[in-house]
Amino acid sequence: MAHAYSNADEPISGINVTPLVDVVLVLLVVMMVTATYIASRAIPIDLPSGKTGEASQPQLAISVDRKGALYLDGSAVDVATLRARLQSARMKSKDLRAVIAADGSVPHRQVVQVIDLLRQERIVRFAINVNPDDRNTTAR
Repeated sequence: MAHAYSNADEPISGINVTPLVDVVLVLLVVMMVTATYIASRAIPIDLPSGKTGEASQPQLAISVDRKGALYLDGSAVDVATLRARLQSARMKSKDLRAVIAADGSVPHRQVVQVIDLLRQERIVRFAINVNPDDRNTTAR
């Protein structure tokens, strides 16, 4: 019967990297999930609450902070830049989805302007973001 143990004088001929690969893949998944969450929370916005909200995976995240400043995917933009980036994204994908996160104190007029801008660029699949802590997932 062959011994599984090697002699102490023999050099190690191979290193098992499987555990290392497993750890790296788990860390990669954890970082991807948390990066998405952190990026969406980077802009301080007091979202209005909604009882019938549902989760969605947007391709474009448009935010309006309490001062009325616009952000696209976490980067500050003006209306002209937002329009140009929407046009560029529309060229790459015909089936774009957007989520608008507007602070509760932002006038309704500004949210409607963002919606109008999206529709002018033929992006008709969009949603309004609400506070996820107040979502009610049970039907009444």
